[in-house]
Amino acid sequence: MRWLLLTYKVPPEPSAKRLALWRRLKSLGAVYLQNGVCVLPKTDEHVRRLKVLENDIATMQGECVLLETIALDKAQENKVIARFTDERNDQYQELLGRCKDFEAEIDKEISTQKFTYAELDEEETDLKKLENWYEKIQKLDFYGAPLAPLAQERLQACQARLDAYAQMVYDAHEENG
Repeated sequence: MRWLLLTYKVPPEPSAKRLALWRRLKSLGAVYLQNGVCVLPKTDEHVRRLKVLENDIATMQGECVLLETIALDKAQENKVIARFTDERNDQYQELLGRCKDFEAEIDKEISTQKFTYAELDEEETDLKKLENWYEKIQKLDFYGAPLAPLAQERLQACQARLDAYAQMVYDAHEENG
């Protein structure tokens, strides 16, 4: 298993540029081993994107080194993989919390009998956001985080809950036939 290791140092100011760099690395799924040192699985796409970041770091009057590396042994490799899966699990855990909030919101609308098309549209938009978020996490889940199947299952439950609510909205407006 091969990784790309990026080490970098950028000026502390302007902090917005430093933060933007950090966000771009995180959006690729990079895991920080320590401050200014991150790792990604080696893929052609990651090589291309890190080369672009290398130029951006130089533009910021920073410096970086980009290396292809392998773990010294299986135990070290497992440590790196665990870092990736832990980060994805954290993201899936947050998504699961939002799924719970989504279901609670629908339950509230049902209990107050708020069966409006506007509310249904809002709930559909919220579910789409959850699905898009799941897809982003999944794209960065390089090693199959344990919470991935549960997150997918909960999203399906959210969809089923929304479908049931939609039927209630249609029934309330006598448009189900």
